[in-house]
Amino acid sequence: MASEDIAKLAESLAKTTVGGGQLSFKDRALKLDTAGDAEAVIKEIEECDDLEVLSLEGNTVGVEAAKVIAKALEKKSELKRCHWGDMFTGRLRSEIPPALISLGDAVITAGAQLVELDLSDNAFGPDGVRGFEALLKSPSCYTLQELKLNNCGMGIGGGKILAAALKEGHRKSSAQGKPLALKIFVAGRNRLENDGATALAEAFGIIGTLEEVHMPQNGINHPGITALAQAFAINPLLKVINLNDNTFTEKGGVAMAETLKVLRQVEVINFGDCLVRSKGAVAIADAVKEGLHKLKELNLSFCEIKRDAALIVAEAIEDKAELEKLDLNGNCLGEEGCEQVQEIIEGFNMAAVLGPLSDDEGDEENRDREDEDEEEEEEEEEEQQQLKERGQGEQELLTSKKIIDSQDSSPVPSPPVDIATFLAFPSPEKLLRLGPKCPVLIAQQTDISDVEKVVTTLLRVSSLFKDDAAVKTAVQDTTDALMRKAFTSATFNSDAFVTSLLIHMGLLKSEEKIKAVPSLYGILMTLNHMVQQDYFPKSLVPVLLAFVTKPNRAFESCSVARHVFLQTLHQL
Repeated sequence: MASEDIAKLAESLAKTTVGGGQLSFKDRALKLDTAGDAEAVIKEIEECDDLEVLSLEGNTVGVEAAKVIAKALEKKSELKRCHWGDMFTGRLRSEIPPALISLGDAVITAGAQLVELDLSDNAFGPDGVRGFEALLKSPSCYTLQELKLNNCGMGIGGGKILAAALKEGHRKSSAQGKPLALKIFVAGRNRLENDGATALAEAFGIIGTLEEVHMPQNGINHPGITALAQAFAINPLLKVINLNDNTFTEKGGVAMAETLKVLRQVEVINFGDCLVRSKGAVAIADAVKEGLHKLKELNLSFCEIKRDAALIVAEAIEDKAELEKLDLNGNCLGEEGCEQVQEIIEGFNMAAVLGPLSDDEGDEENRDREDEDEEEEEEEEEEQQQLKERGQGEQELLTSKKIIDSQDSSPVPSPPVDIATFLAFPSPEKLLRLGPKCPVLIAQQTDISDVEKVVTTLLRVSSLFKDDAAVKTAVQDTTDALMRKAFTSATFNSDAFVTSLLIHMGLLKSEEKIKAVPSLYGILMTLNHMVQQDYFPKSLVPVLLAFVTKPNRAFESCSVARHVFLQTLHQL
């Protein structure tokens, strides 16, 4: 290592927290590639007597460094808690499994009995689960109580591998008379979808000791939700159920409500942004009214719940003395409905419990047609699920049926979209409807002499980025046209641009109050494309690298995108 690197590492290690069997290198931004890089870290580990908690979050550990750190851990039999989240920033995905295997094998060799394993915010994907699969099955995890894998990009495949490992660990531990008694499971933002969730539900049903389950933003629809509900019913100690931002629909809502009727310890229910709709909300309200006397929080926000159903939910909390929060925001109550909900809650002397209703969608008159659309949507979803099980044989029949059905009604043409309307209220559908001229039109109508307008336009377009090929291409083509025009202009201030962009991303503080974008996923993936284009100034790469490498809460919901972008920046 160069002398300046050693000095920098020494300075970081001087901030290391040591004491009470705990050793923390959290957020030191250490870059540990080789065995030499890790020498000081190893020394701290070796000198920490009775090491129980090791925190490595917020650093980046390579394969060789992981091997020597693992060697030091082989003698730490008292280790109980591994806080190993966000420790592979900028690494190739292929580097992560061998690093995890080395560390896991060391824990097994030491004979440690883990209580907590936290690998959150490591973008290791399905293959990464293989890296700690053996550890989960080993005697070192028979005592595991908390497993945290938030934001790891496991996908369906990773979810299935994880479920199998948990089942095997439970089987082997039970054979020794001390069955795995997992209490807390966290796996939000992992794209588990129905198949991954169903596999994990089977494991949960076998374990039966869960107290908290956090699985928000996983693309789970009602078949997966129903499987989870059935598993939760045989976990009687459940206190916290967080399935925020999945898609229950009424079927999932009703299935989950049936489970809530048999649970007695539930304190937190977070089904926000889950589209339980009115029927699901009424079923959940019935479950709340019948029991759940320990309930502290009920979140049914942004679920397309209409007024009458919301009133039933409000009435259901009458005798819930422990309740601290009821969230019904973003539903379809209308002004009168909001007032009625408030009156009911105030009548119970629980006004402080009700959250704001400022984002209510309003009570439209034409809800009957909406109900029909919802039913058709669920029927189509069920048909697709059945087709998946039956195979391709019936696909042609269904396709023919849909063609015949579609002939019964005339298509409604989409209204025209102009650039101003699109930029004011951007959506993937509007972007695609603008057609192939969209990139040129947006570039022409954006005043590149105004850096703020360029940044705003870029953020609005990039917010639409998603894996859909057509949308992704449209976003990239549009940003290319806009930024090529900007960067090739002699009057465009690139430094002012990147400063403004970082402020809007929440990565750089500003004297002015500027609200950061709610999610960095789209802009990170768009920047990942932009920096590889010939128009992008290479002088800006080190600036972006410095700010994206630095730990920031804004990255919590998009660690996979951050990892991909950092990997690209390191290669430039």
